Amino acid sequence: MNDTQVQASDAEIHKRIEELIRLKGGGHNEPLIADIIESALKMLRDVEDRGDVRIVQTAIRELRYAFRLFEPYADRRKVSIFGSARTRTNSPEYQLAVEFGRKISEAGFMVITGAGGGIMHAGHEGAGAENSFGANIRLPWEQQANPIIERDKKLVTFRYFFTRKLTFIRHSDAIVLFPGGFGTLDEGYEALTLMQTGKSRLMPLVMIDKPDGTYWKTWDAHVRDHLLRNQLISPEDLKLYHLTNSTDQAVKIITRFYRNFHSTRFVKDLLVIRLKHPPTPTAVDALNEDFADIITGEKFRVIQTTPEEVADEDFIQLPRLAFGFDRRSYGRFRQLIDVLNSF
Repeated sequence: MNDTQVQASDAEIHKRIEELIRLKGGGHNEPLIADIIESALKMLRDVEDRGDVRIVQTAIRELRYAFRLFEPYADRRKVSIFGSARTRTNSPEYQLAVEFGRKISEAGFMVITGAGGGIMHAGHEGAGAENSFGANIRLPWEQQANPIIERDKKLVTFRYFFTRKLTFIRHSDAIVLFPGGFGTLDEGYEALTLMQTGKSRLMPLVMIDKPDGTYWKTWDAHVRDHLLRNQLISPEDLKLYHLTNSTDQAVKIITRFYRNFHSTRFVKDLLVIRLKHPPTPTAVDALNEDFADIITGEKFRVIQTTPEEVADEDFIQLPRLAFGFDRRSYGRFRQLIDVLNSF
């Protein structure tokens, strides 16, 4: 087809997609849904392998279902709890996970776990089914949903790890790790990588061990002795996680993170920080001096809600601080959040 024919074909496709959306009754985010439909149609010629198409098909189904499941609870903050499915119920780690689940739910948070046994069961036991989500994964062994969550509507079972991981990160406001195997370390490293590179929002990441335990101390020593010493990470990256053997301290780290800080959003070249209480002019001056190393472009200043945020109804009632962030120094930005929470 020549260019004119291609344009005519595209116009007809767009028209048909709009008709399909209207036939379905319309709904949220129609332009984005139209783009998803058009991308799916392009796969008719672009992707020949049936297995590749099945991955896309299953991923969309799983994510749509999971997002729908979490939507009614969007106004409640959530903590993802990771740890070994093999942890015994009489172990100190299990009891700590029960204790943490109870205390964090009492602080107003819901919990998300992988829905299996061990630490996952303990987290649900402490929080109770009413405050729990389960993100299960189909495995040929050891990953059956625990009895607390198995019949709950807030349970979703995934075929793919990547859709499950995305759901955890997307809906978590904090992450807590108890000792575990490859899966626990994988979840921890992924969360750290995503925060370090700005591919997920910053959130508290807390590693809890039993009082005399060395699991996370040994891990931390490896990070410092090999990654930091060999300059494979920056010193500020160590601020992305906390080690503790106290559930009270873990709850304090998480709740203090949201004492004043609420959320962030990039609007063009500005990083907009939503707060519960605005900083004083003197505090803004101090931020510009103390965090000059991460500023690129505009300095810290209090702003009104941006038109982009108004259009999306994105926490428009909250005070805002904005600056030109270098989009690289996320360990330093984590330190900035601690300062904002001290106001």
